Amino acid sequence: MTNKTQVYLDYAAATPMDGRVLAAMQPYYTDNFYNPSATYLNAGNVAKDLQKARESTARWLGARPAEILFTAGGTEANNLAVQGIMRQYPDANIVVSAIEHESVLASAAIFDCRIAPVNEKGVVDVEKLADLIDDKTVLVSVMYANNEVGTIQPIKDIAQIIKQKQSARTQYLPLYFHTDAAQAANYLDLHVSRLGVDLMTLNGGKIYGPKQSGALFVGSQVELQPLIYGGGQERGLRSGTENVAAAIGFSTALEIAQTIRHEETARLQELQDYFIRQLQEKIPRIIFNGSTKKRLPNNVHITIPSADNERLIFQLDESGIMAAAGSACSASNDEPSHVLRAMGFSDDDARASLRFTMGRATTKRDIEHAVTALQTALT
Repeated sequence: MTNKTQVYLDYAAATPMDGRVLAAMQPYYTDNFYNPSATYLNAGNVAKDLQKARESTARWLGARPAEILFTAGGTEANNLAVQGIMRQYPDANIVVSAIEHESVLASAAIFDCRIAPVNEKGVVDVEKLADLIDDKTVLVSVMYANNEVGTIQPIKDIAQIIKQKQSARTQYLPLYFHTDAAQAANYLDLHVSRLGVDLMTLNGGKIYGPKQSGALFVGSQVELQPLIYGGGQERGLRSGTENVAAAIGFSTALEIAQTIRHEETARLQELQDYFIRQLQEKIPRIIFNGSTKKRLPNNVHITIPSADNERLIFQLDESGIMAAAGSACSASNDEPSHVLRAMGFSDDDARASLRFTMGRATTKRDIEHAVTALQTALT
């Protein structure tokens, strides 16, 4: 029996942990296991290491260390950003894009929520978003780069609109801008001042760090209400003994990702172009989704008219190709992708769509295997 070639093309769902990240974390499970809040010397040394991780994270965001909160992943960070603002203003409203991650949409739905539409490429309609912001809006949340179709949003333009809206207000009410940058951190600039954001979500499981690790940037001007109460860790905004190993792993992963992002972006753009050319040549009826210009370099999202993406995923898996029909966070939901629906897809076309996302280990041969397997599955 021959071994089947395994090709992983679902890096948007999860990334393997970088060996350097694992090595950095290891001592904090064994020798340096101490609670950083304890008063003895060994615990104090662990607290210093945790602070170094915070400082490293802050440096890549152009932020202050005190503006970084370590969380158990992106979902918690999104919940803290949305609910931590909105609970303080029961009569206010929040504006979000129609293609946000479920953790933003579900949190926002608790409150008076307005949904900004996107165009057929998955780009937020900035003018319509601006029209939704009124004198009672306290938070706008637009993801930096979409997890399904890879479209990069005009974050700086939106930030400028929010700034203008805030300046025009006759009575004081804060107006904050949050972005979910979980998919962006491998490839895009995260400098919060250049982007113009007040809050930013990051996720270690998407950047070759540990799952259930992440961070929320909270600008010093932002007043946030905690979701978890107790011992007052993380500036009183996330109580509970700090997961030092996860924080160390996250900060290490972020440093690696941001250090190599230009080189890795260029490499993946070449693979992306090759992947698209191969699909166009071998399966001409394929439709490519999302923006062709403002797009993450690792994402190839396609629709195959009249196909059944669930069946194709199983057939690809049998051929050793691991891909996705949409977001892994909603894979158990039988409903068509809310992202594709927002982009104007029919339910049939949404159920005929596939997402391939590449990563650091992806090669040209992997792409060739994937295209061949998809050809076979469609015959």
